[in-house]
Amino acid sequence: MPMPFPSPTVPAAGRTEVFLRYLDYFRETVLSKVSALPPGELRRSRLPSGWTPLELLKHLRYVELRWIEWGFQGRPVEEPWGDRREDRWYVAPDETPDALATALRAQGEHTRVVVEGHDLATVGAPGPRWDGAPPATLERVLFHLLQEYARHLGHLDIVAELAGGPTGE
Repeated sequence: MPMPFPSPTVPAAGRTEVFLRYLDYFRETVLSKVSALPPGELRRSRLPSGWTPLELLKHLRYVELRWIEWGFQGRPVEEPWGDRREDRWYVAPDETPDALATALRAQGEHTRVVVEGHDLATVGAPGPRWDGAPPATLERVLFHLLQEYARHLGHLDIVAELAGGPTGE
């Protein structure tokens, strides 16, 4: 059963809870839509840009990795751009839908632990993610993650519809 939309009318303890509810909702909705696609559609692109639903799953995992671990936490990450090959999203033939979904959920759990352990005004650690700019606050990082998920979920809505998969929220 899909996760319910985090309605603005449902009370929340604060902005942190609102951010986490939306991130969880977007992440689980992406996973639900991808898992409902016919197997032949997972590695197929229906768009001129060429990305596939599995590539989107992997990309979103790396988006969270880059912004939370490599960025906000300032942790060394061996392959921060591991979702790319030659300027395109990439999924190796041996990467399975289940493994990609598990990795995305695990990254989401890491994000939750980090967010729950910090105030939203906390400034991220300096590091290569910021490319010489001052680190952003956790709130700005989360806002960026929300827009990234929302934008890509909209893209996936179109792909799912073209592929005969689920439509709607």
